Amino acid sequence: MFDLTKFRFQYITNSNEKYSHIEGAKFALEGGCRWVQLRIKIEKNITQQYDEILSTAFELKKLCKKYDAVFIIDDYVEITKKVEADGVHLGKNDMPVKQAREFLGNNFIIGGTANTVKDIINLSVQSADYIGLGPFRFTETKKNLSVILGFEGYEKIFSEVQQLKISIPTVAIGGITQNDIPQILKTGVNGVAISGAIINSANPVIETKDFIQRMEKYTVK
Repeated sequence: MFDLTKFRFQYITNSNEKYSHIEGAKFALEGGCRWVQLRIKIEKNITQQYDEILSTAFELKKLCKKYDAVFIIDDYVEITKKVEADGVHLGKNDMPVKQAREFLGNNFIIGGTANTVKDIINLSVQSADYIGLGPFRFTETKKNLSVILGFEGYEKIFSEVQQLKISIPTVAIGGITQNDIPQILKTGVNGVAISGAIINSANPVIETKDFIQRMEKYTVK
């Protein structure tokens, strides 16, 4: 359903005192990223923030189309359908993948978050298209973190998943830096999802380019 060359490096939007979600995504796209996930969690006025997410989603969809990039929305299944994004990513406390599939149909990419082998089995049974496995290390980007996995955690999980003969594209997520790329790709993941390391860098465009070049260098052919 989706091009794995675009899948290997994902940018998850964030904002800081310098850049908005749209600006950060634009930098990542300019740097060569071709898979963007819009991630905005509702924290204040639900109606007002829902409208903000909807308008941001429409704007980001146009931007991703310009760069021929995959556009995923985190959590909001209804907005995903309304905006006609490429797909949705669902956290462990979000709508179940099976229910989202019934609502969206088969023409949308649906990814899910996992922290354990049991999570991966559950997502596989529900026919998720891909998995975001993490967190790799502590990150301030996300609250209420699951157990930190590290290199050993990834290796253990993939060893068990292979024994179970489960095959589903998986990206590592959570505080990953460029220096982690060589070793983390050896664990069995297909790619990485990055947020803070891009938007908080001195030059987000160059940082994205460097990440992608490093990914290409160490990706197992």
